[in-house]
Amino acid sequence: MKKFLFKISFYIIGVIGVLLFLGTYADGNTDDNYRHYTGPNPSDMILGDSRGGQAVIPYVLDEKFRGRKFNNFALNIGDSPYGQVYLEAVKKRINPDTKDGIFILTVDPWCLSVDKSLINSKEDPDRNSPLADMHFYDMSPNYEYLLKHFSKSWFNIYRDRQEMGRSKTFLHENGWMEVNVNIHPDSIRAREVKKIEGYTDMLKKQQISQYRINGFEDMIKYLKEKGTVYIVRIPAFKGMMELENRYSPGFSSKIQAIAQKNGVKFFDLSSKPENYIYTDGNHMYKESGKVFTAQIADSIIANPKMK
Repeated sequence: MKKFLFKISFYIIGVIGVLLFLGTYADGNTDDNYRHYTGPNPSDMILGDSRGGQAVIPYVLDEKFRGRKFNNFALNIGDSPYGQVYLEAVKKRINPDTKDGIFILTVDPWCLSVDKSLINSKEDPDRNSPLADMHFYDMSPNYEYLLKHFSKSWFNIYRDRQEMGRSKTFLHENGWMEVNVNIHPDSIRAREVKKIEGYTDMLKKQQISQYRINGFEDMIKYLKEKGTVYIVRIPAFKGMMELENRYSPGFSSKIQAIAQKNGVKFFDLSSKPENYIYTDGNHMYKESGKVFTAQIADSIIANPKMK
């Protein structure tokens, strides 16, 4: 019996050792979220959904604001819509000693929406987000995340490591999601059609939620205590902007009212969508993102509060 227990214990220790080893290779190829739970706690942050996650590039801001190190903590509309789960995650992610941070809150109608079937639900609509059950956001490797939210074999972590080449969706250490796809006009057009179909379906099932708006304002109020907050509306291609305007008429005016109410600046940069290239009509291509991020920085620098 003792020999059997020894063999079992030896086997378990061996398995744990292998997993610990494989976890050291987790990186920007592991999945689209892993690196949001690793690295130093930032004092300057970008928040929102995947539109902000791809369009706002931290290193461009770092160059504009010397001495600062921005982190993009914008995930996607499924995992990081504005609400209490996202707010609590930001509280865990941010450097607790932050006093003069810069916070860029990207916003669109979708990250302020909720499924109509959940409008009257007493349960938190974001309870299934990975943000809801994570405790550690600055571990590297982050075995908590891998154990809870990496569903594939851990051997894939080693096989797909960035040393073998970056994946099409590569999450940088600063939280920026770099997407590399064919940007030939025909390819973009095909993806635009699919994206419009998907969001047209969402339009029927979702609606702007007061719960989300309250969560957005709670985020603003919390971060104002840590520094200066700026709200940014990011453009999408013309067809998507038309869909958004049909879904939520006067959306920018509503955000402007929220900004004024909370004493923060709103930069509506969505009026000229034709100035940028999009990978799928919804997300900005990385080269356009560099230009767009510089425009955000210039808008912040021009704001009297920053002089």
